[in-house]
Amino acid sequence: MEFILVTIVLVVLTVILGIVFRYSKKKIEEIAKDDELDKIASKYPENIEICKDYLKMLKNENVVIEEDKDATNCLYIAATNKILIANMRDSYTRIQTIAHECLHSVQDKRILSFNFIFSNFYFVYFFIISILAIMGLLVHEMMFLSILLILSMIYLLIRNYLETDAMIKAKFLAKEYMLEKQISEKEEIEKIIAKFDELNTLGIKLVNYNLFLSCVWKILVFCIICIFA
Repeated sequence: MEFILVTIVLVVLTVILGIVFRYSKKKIEEIAKDDELDKIASKYPENIEICKDYLKMLKNENVVIEEDKDATNCLYIAATNKILIANMRDSYTRIQTIAHECLHSVQDKRILSFNFIFSNFYFVYFFIISILAIMGLLVHEMMFLSILLILSMIYLLIRNYLETDAMIKAKFLAKEYMLEKQISEKEEIEKIIAKFDELNTLGIKLVNYNLFLSCVWKILVFCIICIFA
């Protein structure tokens, strides 16, 4: 009965928060498509060169940079100190997205290391208790659910800080870079920055809500297993 109640509460809260946060991935995709701004951004160097320039501005040039033309998302890997750049040469958003990943590389190393270790521990813990529950070998399921909830809170705290911090600062780093390069007119830069503001207003909500969902689905899966196992 307890697991059924937890499941219902989580589903209801997920729907309510989706409405409150005005979750709309489609809206963000629409903002990210702008032919005029894409044309302006096309004047800037290749992605790897932009990344190198950002790291030089941040005084952190020891980061490994790799471009994967088959990838759809950029990523900073703290364990290997590497930035993976996705195939986004034709989008104006690349100027801010690359800045975002470069900013991850200069965040507090203790938090980055803890996030890497804890994220893996969190997933392994979820996997193990789920398997044990399926096999009927898990006793005191509510205790393990409580621990999963606590781990989820810690995971959200760390990831929300890292992502929100980088997203807020990325716009300013991108603006500083464009002004320094003097490739675009000031009015063109202001147009791009205004679009970044619009994108970030929804983007920060989307990222935080998606992180919440990544925790919710683990809890829901475990609860459903316990209900039917």
